[in-house]
Amino acid sequence: MDAAPDGRTGRTSDEPQHAVVTGASSGIGRAVATRLLREGWRITGMSRTRPPEHRQDTPAYSWIRADLTDLDQLADASASVGAVDAIVHAAGVQRSAPLGRLSAQDGALMWRVHVEAATVLVNVLADAIRPGGRVVLIGSRTMAGAAGKSQYAATKAALVGLARSWAMELVPRGITVNVVAPGPTDTPMLRDPGRAATPPRVPPLGRFIRPEEVAGLTAFLLGPEGGAVTGQHLVMCAGASL
Repeated sequence: MDAAPDGRTGRTSDEPQHAVVTGASSGIGRAVATRLLREGWRITGMSRTRPPEHRQDTPAYSWIRADLTDLDQLADASASVGAVDAIVHAAGVQRSAPLGRLSAQDGALMWRVHVEAATVLVNVLADAIRPGGRVVLIGSRTMAGAAGKSQYAATKAALVGLARSWAMELVPRGITVNVVAPGPTDTPMLRDPGRAATPPRVPPLGRFIRPEEVAGLTAFLLGPEGGAVTGQHLVMCAGASL
């Protein structure tokens, strides 16, 4: 006998929740996908390279090769995933330079990956998000401004405007939209030569943030206790904002 559908979500009672996670092959995106898998979610991961620990098209994890700088490809990939309970846009890139040495190409790259890709992803999937669903955009504590990181900061600040606007539009369906804004996190981006102009500084807590900690806060927002939080940005900075 088939399981009965859940009236709130449209899923059958024994069907796992489904999340789309960008940047799933490394860093925060990989940590989020791993955390949600452990909690019983079904994951569709999007990234340029295959996540090392997951095979493509397993029952719990499917992977779509997606270059988030190619917005047409991203739109096609997003349209193929079906109904979702959560979207986590974790893909990111950082290029840094002070005034006088800013690169328009670097600025355009970051805007496309952080802002335009988020816009395409959520726009395409908006009608596919089940009632009560969740959207989390991974921002940065740098959104408040940082010397040498003006272009990066601008793209991350833009995510707050997107999240609050989408939260207003989606709240009638019980869908929440939030930004998780970590400080310096121990990911490959921290060692990217493209940010050599602004080497990372260890926060006052004496260590970098772990990707698993960012995944934990994200999982809270996606879980049952996070359902009353929407239109917010949550900063996790290990004391860097003090």
